[in-house]
Amino acid sequence: MVYLPNFDSKLLFLLLFSGMSLFDAVTHSFTTVAIGGFSNYDESFAYFDSNAIYMVSIIFMFLSGANFSLHFLAYTKLNPKYYFQDSEFKFYGTVILSAFLLITVAMIFYGSANNFDLIVTTAFQTVSFATTTGYVNSDYYLWPSFIPFMLLMLGVIGACAGSTGGGIKMIRVLVLYKQGGRELKKLTHPQSVVPVKIGGKILQPEIAESVWGFFSVYILAYVFLTTFMLLYGSDFITAFSAVGASINNLGPGLGDVSQNYSSLNDISKITLSFSMILGRLEIYTLLVLLTPFFWKS
Repeated sequence: MVYLPNFDSKLLFLLLFSGMSLFDAVTHSFTTVAIGGFSNYDESFAYFDSNAIYMVSIIFMFLSGANFSLHFLAYTKLNPKYYFQDSEFKFYGTVILSAFLLITVAMIFYGSANNFDLIVTTAFQTVSFATTTGYVNSDYYLWPSFIPFMLLMLGVIGACAGSTGGGIKMIRVLVLYKQGGRELKKLTHPQSVVPVKIGGKILQPEIAESVWGFFSVYILAYVFLTTFMLLYGSDFITAFSAVGASINNLGPGLGDVSQNYSSLNDISKITLSFSMILGRLEIYTLLVLLTPFFWKS
């Protein structure tokens, strides 16, 4: 009801209106809403060199990275208030907007031309990485200073739960943020009772523990896979970014994988293939299958 008749059809029409051919519009409408990030051009979205196409894609990448249950509610009730009542969606918007502003200011500070093209380009790359879509419209890996790593970290955070995006997910990061704030308050006032609240509701300790458990397993998997890549010849930047791009289902990396993964050896490619499956199945699902107790009667 929401996915095909609304998102895909509207995006298809807008891409056609913005100047894409029918085949390109069909291809990119599917891979945008699905957050697949695939393109039928080696240059990805840079091939089109069109701010109109970029702006349409920014909007739909952002919407596709949100929880689809919110879209369903807003669509069936004909009321957008559900977006603004959802804590995860507000956090999602805040993170992306803050990252976009910081990256834009940094680009201007390091000498990029302060014009509309810069704003559209940085917005496109920020939303693409934050939603783990993985489209590129510029040589982001050549951007100055911390910016490429910041884009990669946006992919680590990922899109919202209930979307087709990858990453840790915004709601988990929000819980970690709230829990961290609670612990800081407890350090100052050890005897105080400071509940963690999400959307005005008290978060059950079991949920916070499960989020911390997922985060711990995620970090351990990331470290192990990166170390394995290093052992088989990759430099640190390549290994770190390739694992991040794979386990978060992002795509673009840094170093030797900034453009494609063809230079990696077979073992590294197998490792990253495993990383992609691990990330797509939210880590636990695959790891449970690999544990001995799962196979015991």
